[in-house]
Amino acid sequence: MDSARFTQKPHAVCIPYPAQGHINPMLKLAKLLHSYGFHVTFVNTEFNHNRLLKTRAPNSFDGLPSFCFQTIPDGLPPTDVDATQDIPSLCESTRKTCLPHFKQLLHKLNHSDALPVTCIVSDGSMSFTVVAAEELGLPIVLFWTPSACGFMAYLHYRQLIQKGLTPLKDESYLTNGYLDTVIDWIPGMKGIRLKDLPSFLRTTDRNFVMLDYILGETERAKRASAIVLNTFDALEHDVLTAMVPMLPPVFPVGPLHLRVNHLANDETKQIGLSLWKEEHECLSWLDSKEPNSVVYANFGSITVMTANQLVEFAWGLASSNQKFLWVIRLDLVSGESAILPQEFMEETKERGLLINWCPQEQVLSHPSIGGFLTHSGWNSTIESISAGVPMLCWPFFAEQQTNCKYSCQEWGIGMEINSDVKRDEVGRLVRELMEGDKGKEMKKKAIEWRRMAEDATRGPSGSSYLNFNALIDKICLIE
Repeated sequence: MDSARFTQKPHAVCIPYPAQGHINPMLKLAKLLHSYGFHVTFVNTEFNHNRLLKTRAPNSFDGLPSFCFQTIPDGLPPTDVDATQDIPSLCESTRKTCLPHFKQLLHKLNHSDALPVTCIVSDGSMSFTVVAAEELGLPIVLFWTPSACGFMAYLHYRQLIQKGLTPLKDESYLTNGYLDTVIDWIPGMKGIRLKDLPSFLRTTDRNFVMLDYILGETERAKRASAIVLNTFDALEHDVLTAMVPMLPPVFPVGPLHLRVNHLANDETKQIGLSLWKEEHECLSWLDSKEPNSVVYANFGSITVMTANQLVEFAWGLASSNQKFLWVIRLDLVSGESAILPQEFMEETKERGLLINWCPQEQVLSHPSIGGFLTHSGWNSTIESISAGVPMLCWPFFAEQQTNCKYSCQEWGIGMEINSDVKRDEVGRLVRELMEGDKGKEMKKKAIEWRRMAEDATRGPSGSSYLNFNALIDKICLIE
């Protein structure tokens, strides 16, 4: 498709929630829109823009004439810390302070030499944008970056509160088996337990910022012109079907990175928005390893752990006797530096590589990767599925618990590590993942899902391919 279909070139303003796991998929969605003939304005927060300037060449944000960057403040106090901001504080701040700045930006765009804005594509967690869209009479697409099952669970937080299932009566409910309670009334989600639902409900405080925040964001989702999800129908069919009567039109258009990889002559290819400097040298290291021989470990951009948990993971990887590539962010350990024992470094120096950050899609699709030790964030999960790589799951927060449950029990491509990390369990499960019968079965399943993900994103008849075309025609096309 190209801009010749449009009587006026459409202009999409794309605004992600300001964290790496939201910026990445929104950038892919924006690139796809651009490939369909859209002028794109991509909006980062000033804080993240300054971080990006440190990790990329200063001219990275020159963009293209038809793919531009703008910024708005996030409302938090200024800081030079090179790490993800506190999520509850960021949620509270963006929803309370960003709307006037966003409206001002839209006004500026509409009164500049650029094309007038014709639609807003906003992260579902930045739904103050709905108010701006309604005031201007613009269509608004809300892109919810979790899995469909994670999003469905969020949509039922209000009922969980009404039924008295959260907040918890006291702290003992976290350990007395209460979280094993089966919730049998969420449509499309059979046999789900409280512990499998997004972790923000594990609070004793009715005024917990994240409870109120999710209630507000999911309620506003109903006012969108359309909802976009980075998943595909075959993977989450039951949940996607159950959403239809609850929401505006829902378009599963993923895996987005596969769609973007299919783009021919993509002039946006060089545009990247990694908040950490990627160490591409790890790809050369992987080149020297045999197929399916390396465990890739990465806990994402937000997960933090204790120094003790880091050490348990380290000795677990060491005792597995497997080769490994381990991404350890400088801020991975809460409140202190991520320092590993010297004995571990000596013992594993011939078969392990430690780095601060990497180009994850390229790593996961590398032939030498045989398994993925992950926090079960949705980007990591869908990228692992697309690469045909089975997982060891250690979910940290939000809907990662839900993704873990589906990976392990519904899709057959994961095994869960106990939240209380012990080196013996880590070592045993890593060996099973890479060499055991369960690992081989998971690998076979993962390859089947990879084929289905590729089919979904391939034109002219893949489900995600068709859904994206339908999204363009119904929501964003200017006649």
